[in-house]
Amino acid sequence: MKRTHNLLLILFMATVLLSCGEKKEKEQPKFMQKEAVPGLHNKATVFFQPLPESASNEANPATDAKIKLGHVLYFDNRLSKNNTISCNSCHNLATYGVDNKPTSPGDAGELGPRNSPTVLNAALHIAQFWDGREPDVEAQAGGPILNPIEMAMPDSGAVMQRLKGIKGYQELFKAAYPDDEDPFTYQNLRYAIGAFERQLLTPSRFDKYLAGDKTALTEAEQKGLQTFIETGCITCHTGPLVGGNMFQKLGLYGSYAELTGAEKDDLGKYEVTGNENDKYIFKVPSLRNVEKTYPYFHDGGVEKLQDAVKIMAKLQLNKELTDEQANSIVTFLKSLTGEVPAQYKEAPDMPM
Repeated sequence: MKRTHNLLLILFMATVLLSCGEKKEKEQPKFMQKEAVPGLHNKATVFFQPLPESASNEANPATDAKIKLGHVLYFDNRLSKNNTISCNSCHNLATYGVDNKPTSPGDAGELGPRNSPTVLNAALHIAQFWDGREPDVEAQAGGPILNPIEMAMPDSGAVMQRLKGIKGYQELFKAAYPDDEDPFTYQNLRYAIGAFERQLLTPSRFDKYLAGDKTALTEAEQKGLQTFIETGCITCHTGPLVGGNMFQKLGLYGSYAELTGAEKDDLGKYEVTGNENDKYIFKVPSLRNVEKTYPYFHDGGVEKLQDAVKIMAKLQLNKELTDEQANSIVTFLKSLTGEVPAQYKEAPDMPM
């Protein structure tokens, strides 16, 4: 009987040890996890960093009241001359901060000259607009409202006069700027929209991968990341945004207009500065959410992401990618898709 008891005790202890071993295996530290592509994680962290948790601006400290005001202004059609469009019309937060059109119609239906880039994560970019003519989202926010093709308001005074006549805005502006004798200034409007846009960050599975979870990307996505790096896409697309942090000439090895059949040969930053060295210079776009922000390039002239990848490889790297290579890169790029913060995605109640 004693021998049976001892045998049962040994079996019990063995079972406990085995289960502990299994638990250890399951709870293996992330940095110890087996990689689908050995050494890729270390290489990736040289070129990319996780998206920061915030996009603050010391000159425009965010408060709940300021963000709330900016959220309302962003969705309000009354910022356009004929009350037809809002910021959200061209930068629709329900469709990843774009309208998925080559170029966007303005207040009177006239199309703008360039594609409307996504507002998501834009606060972290080196500059705003394709030609980088504004330094930050606060400066950018005031431009389209006064642009004659876009929202077409005659001047900033007319904008503020219209808003001041709305009782709900009197309360919102006072709450956002309690220390201002007259909070109804165009700078305050720009800063409120800017404070709101700084909340629109979209981390994805790629951030988990960079942070050490080597299983956050599938094997196919990791192979796509490897192809992305080895092809040379990291020449321009690096950092937390996978782009958005530098300017580059479009067409180092050919003409964009000739390769794509574009009707207009856009001169980029040159059209702002008049400097010969700025011809065909554009801000490198971020590839965050690129799967969702079609059509592509400054003119919205390319519909498919696979085609855009091939065009970039040819124009910027002088490489002809196979369908397999382009598709592999696209598989990786889809891992950059995040989610728009739910509390900001829908239009708030408009002040009356």
